[in-house]
Amino acid sequence: MKISTRGRYAVRVLVDMAENYNGGYIPLKDIVKRQEISQKYLEGIMLLLSKNGIVEGVHGKGGGYKLKKSPEDLTVGEILRATEGTLAPVACLEENAAPCDRAGWCKTVALWREFYGVINDFFDKKTIKDLMKTVGGGEYVI
Repeated sequence: MKISTRGRYAVRVLVDMAENYNGGYIPLKDIVKRQEISQKYLEGIMLLLSKNGIVEGVHGKGGGYKLKKSPEDLTVGEILRATEGTLAPVACLEENAAPCDRAGWCKTVALWREFYGVINDFFDKKTIKDLMKTVGGGEYVI
């Protein structure tokens, strides 16, 4: 399993947003500058995060993005599922996967199911709050 750049950047950006929250919307250009990510690429990530209810965006003067959940309630698992689509290590475990012809006698599916459980458990226990810097880090209050 490999997490894409989109997934890694999404996690970074959400930590950045939590650390730099000042009560209002954070301009995308500010995030782009701090994280050194192309604005066009970041716009695509923010669209995915917005569609999945992770961030809220407003256009125009005073606009930008803010988290829809507090950092302690926003898990890395949720973010990665929004950007990666799935964390399943094999195709047969993906949501809405076509039934596998080998399912009734496959000797490895239990291994992959267990691994998938470990992946989900790990990422669902890590929050944005866990990743925020401790020295100088601000509190994000919704």
